[in-house]
Amino acid sequence: MNPVNHVAIIMDGNGRWGIKHKQSRNAGHKAGLNTVETIINECVKENIKYLTLYTFSTENWKRPKNEINFLFNLLQNFLINKIDNLIKKNIKVKFIGETNKLPIKLKKLIKNAENKTSKNSSIQVNIALNYGSKNELINSIKIINKKKIKINENNINKNLFTNNICDPDILIRTGKTQRLSNFMLWQLAYTEIFFEKKLWPDFKANDFKKILLKFKLVKRNFGSI
Repeated sequence: MNPVNHVAIIMDGNGRWGIKHKQSRNAGHKAGLNTVETIINECVKENIKYLTLYTFSTENWKRPKNEINFLFNLLQNFLINKIDNLIKKNIKVKFIGETNKLPIKLKKLIKNAENKTSKNSSIQVNIALNYGSKNELINSIKIINKKKIKINENNINKNLFTNNICDPDILIRTGKTQRLSNFMLWQLAYTEIFFEKKLWPDFKANDFKKILLKFKLVKRNFGSI
């Protein structure tokens, strides 16, 4: 059976869930946080070492300003109110993406969360924030050129936001949409992809477990026979 070391998730459908149930996209984003906590707990139980959550893309700046502000406030409150719980559960938090372009208060909370959880080891939760895979690849090549070293697979890997993190074994996208949306395009080369019809707030622990079981039974060839 295939071991699972890294799960990546595109948490799609929050806004649609909010409109459907509460007539508010923001209500869906808030509800989605409960699912985040559920899946983190399941990953810890399954001894999965990395979980990467696509939280805000470089393209999401096109959304209404009030929705963007709500998302950032939601994350700020999570980092303030849940940091002690993360430490208690031995969970390490790492942010990947162009975080230097985020609001000052959020940047301070990000740095604080990363510092306080840096020695934790049960699982590393990567929060992809202001993340775009195309920008990530361009930045990696720029760094390589600046260092005047050879452009190859190893050096590109070393200069990605995910340096020292193994590539995902599994990608899950909820919300019935079947595309990658500029997420980890380099890292997903041999990842098993599962598209889930349920909207993210409706995605439960049992849904996650079913995907893990399916993955463990997949024959992975990595280009061979």
